[in-house]
Amino acid sequence: MSPFLPTSKKEIDALGWDYVDVILFSGDAYIDHPSFGIAVIGRILEREGYRVAIIPQPNWRDDLRDFKKLGRPRLFFGVSAGAMDSMVNHYTANKRLRSDDAYTPDGKASFRPDYAVKVYTNILKELYPDVPVVIGGIEASLRRFTHYDYWQDRLLPSILIDSKADYLVYGMGERSIVELARCFDQGCSDYEFHKIPQIGYLDKGGRNRGKETIVLKSYEEALSSKKVFVENFNIIETEANKMHSARLVEPYEDAEVVINPPYPPATTEEMDSYFDLPFTKLPHPRYKGKRIPAYDMIKFSINIHHGCFGGCSFCTIAAHQGRFIQSRSRNNIVNEINKLVSHPEFKGVLSDVGAPTANMYQMGGKNREMCGKCSRKSCLFPKMCPNLDHSHEELLKLYKEISEIKGVKKFFIGSGIRYDLFLDENGYLDQTSCPYLKELITKHTSGRLKVAPEHTEDSVLRYMSKPSFKLFSVLRREFDKITGERGLKYQLVPYFISSHPGCREEDMVKLSRNKDLRGVYMEQVQDFTPTPMTASSAMFYSGLDLKTLKPIFVERNQENKKRQKSYFFSRR
Repeated sequence: MSPFLPTSKKEIDALGWDYVDVILFSGDAYIDHPSFGIAVIGRILEREGYRVAIIPQPNWRDDLRDFKKLGRPRLFFGVSAGAMDSMVNHYTANKRLRSDDAYTPDGKASFRPDYAVKVYTNILKELYPDVPVVIGGIEASLRRFTHYDYWQDRLLPSILIDSKADYLVYGMGERSIVELARCFDQGCSDYEFHKIPQIGYLDKGGRNRGKETIVLKSYEEALSSKKVFVENFNIIETEANKMHSARLVEPYEDAEVVINPPYPPATTEEMDSYFDLPFTKLPHPRYKGKRIPAYDMIKFSINIHHGCFGGCSFCTIAAHQGRFIQSRSRNNIVNEINKLVSHPEFKGVLSDVGAPTANMYQMGGKNREMCGKCSRKSCLFPKMCPNLDHSHEELLKLYKEISEIKGVKKFFIGSGIRYDLFLDENGYLDQTSCPYLKELITKHTSGRLKVAPEHTEDSVLRYMSKPSFKLFSVLRREFDKITGERGLKYQLVPYFISSHPGCREEDMVKLSRNKDLRGVYMEQVQDFTPTPMTASSAMFYSGLDLKTLKPIFVERNQENKKRQKSYFFSRR
């Protein structure tokens, strides 16, 4: 058995295989690590007994030999653009082409096409029209409904329409892909396929309109009315944040896009099983001698959970990973680190023990039945849910166990944190809050604590679904107190966004003059980029407040957007 999934005919022959069950195409280089979705899906299918091959970054501009070299799979092709939407990967906020790609050997650009899922799938459908294609990953997941595309500045239909894929897996697809493989293997009927949770498909008969189904307005209606688009988006977002959501149907010409409800949040045992898969945690040997920047960033990092209940308007995490936290066990995390210690390049330092939001480990509703009836998109905004257990006790226990692992000298928290989980305008929230912040600052930062207030003005923060900037002022006070007591010359580095819907130039003037930012280095700044399936993008496209449907200010002029961003640096 090869330590890696095969990527060539030569590797398949060396395994003695006379067929392949599933061939996966990815816009990223192949790194056999749980941080990369294509590796996870490949290992999951391998665990179920299927023969899986991966073709990373196929050339779509030549004679298409990369799409032909392994022939046709026994069951299906799988397609992913990679760890990022290909358009976000390729272009800056002002639509300039990027000169590098962190997911490609030596960071080279132009190794994947724009709209990679569509391009790859169209090629496969042309070459092998009778072989099913399943699409997944970030790009497919967040384009599953009608969505605003910033780079074309228009609404696009579900990616199922343009790609011509047979099925779409959205979110974390470990369970869906296994069920799809089983159905292909057993020759299941369409009826059996269409019962699989967390998938999407096209239906031409209107057969899936039951009592648990919500029918959205059509793509054509959304094109003709921004208000209709917003109304559709609000339904989609509400259902995406429920524990028990409805099937959603979106009509398109003579067909319907059907998106089935998701699986329940993964249990701790399920999460552990995914991370127990036999990953080598290395790039495939085909890249010998080449550096892959994304791998360098994560090779000594540990992911402790999936999901985020923060509900920031510009963020896609909840739309992809879900709002409910799905944590690994402490024992499973410790076992992974013990194995990592033996890595030949490991020097005793973990670059990140984190997650989408690093300090949500093991958090959730005190009463899970209440969570099952809730449709809030955020457990924190506009104020913290009284049912939320926000104690950092389990996280502190995890940190303690990691610090006792032989061979680990230090570990950092590189992922973002939510300081409104341990602070409010009056100070610390509970008895675990101060110990957590002290440990975070004194033991797990490299001299800079990066946080994300995003803006200073409440009128803008409201559209971002972020707490008042007053909390940052409290955080800075406590940060200065802790570092002062310890004699540490550390920095608090805030992250800000300009040109978000609702943000005018005068708001940036106020931000630049805010007294609580005096002496703070403004390094972590970004001009707002609308990405598919976020509330902020829906506001940007429609120019409407998503709740009141009243007009709001949106800065679309590129020169004015640059001007807004310039206020970050005028403070220096």
